[in-house]
Amino acid sequence: MRMRWVALGLMTMALGAPQARADAVEDFYKGKQITLIVSYGPGGGYDVYARVLARYMTKYIPGNPAIVIQNMPGAGSLRGANYIYNAAPKDGTAFGIFARNIPLVGLLQKTNQNVQFDPLKFTWIGSSASFADDAYLLMVRKDAPVKSVEDARKPGGPPIVLGTTAEGVSSDTMGVVEKDMLGLNIKPVAGYTDGAALNLAFERGEIEARNVGLSSIRSTKPDWVKPGGLGNVIMVIGRATRHRDYPNAPTARELAKNDRDRNLIEILEVPYSLSRPFAAPPGVPKDRADALVKAFMETHKDPGYLEEAKKGDFDVSPIDGATVLGLIEKIAKTPPDQLKSIEKLVEGGG
Repeated sequence: MRMRWVALGLMTMALGAPQARADAVEDFYKGKQITLIVSYGPGGGYDVYARVLARYMTKYIPGNPAIVIQNMPGAGSLRGANYIYNAAPKDGTAFGIFARNIPLVGLLQKTNQNVQFDPLKFTWIGSSASFADDAYLLMVRKDAPVKSVEDARKPGGPPIVLGTTAEGVSSDTMGVVEKDMLGLNIKPVAGYTDGAALNLAFERGEIEARNVGLSSIRSTKPDWVKPGGLGNVIMVIGRATRHRDYPNAPTARELAKNDRDRNLIEILEVPYSLSRPFAAPPGVPKDRADALVKAFMETHKDPGYLEEAKKGDFDVSPIDGATVLGLIEKIAKTPPDQLKSIEKLVEGGG
């Protein structure tokens, strides 16, 4: 009889442990505020994803804390990534979003003093999109002389004036790939702070082209991709196949000159599977981190969230933090010689 009571007591303790952890998380978050750091200025695609998430995620976090947005643009989102990793509270009251290429930059540029994080050590929350129905576009103004990839590859032809942000982020790295690996005649104009600044430069005609996510354009500049709109899509990146909406736009992989370049492009495209990544600092208590991941995934099933996504026409194909970390680990396991070649591309060295 005594053994039966002992066993019953142990079972009760085991069943009660998850509830105790849940209660502790709820007690912690009740009445608190979570800061969601957006590593870009207001109005761009990353900002849109974060703001819609913030409106709905609070109800899925135990204790229902308020979520407030803090925009922190700079260095192609590197400033925000450094802040999240080093300075943001590590108690579960802060997380943020930054460029999809930031984990790749962190793996490649470990000795760069501007890179102050290890992407393998973030507390990964997840990504709102995994490019299931998305693409990274090389979009050219319709009034530009270049109308196609064939035009852009003509010897002596007019260059595409391409706007970019900071080294290592998508708009910069893919410009190097397009120029040095795919043979497009490109004249880069660097230094734009974020996507909103690039959009304005594109509309004003300061630049003729930009690399940009389709979901970002659908949510912030939908008129660009409508019939008669400002933008002409001549190539898609981050996909193994052409996008159904742009059947005449080849993929970067199609345009690769050889197998080596194609393999490098495929590695560079891995970050597109974590297209809108959210992370908290290292060291967040596991029960709170687990609660944030669960809430993040539940939010992407919320009817209100999905309705806003439908109206904004942006991709919702979420993956959780463990899947994000797995993708980063996949990049980290790339053979050193290939990583070195990719590092030269990220640094703009061809």
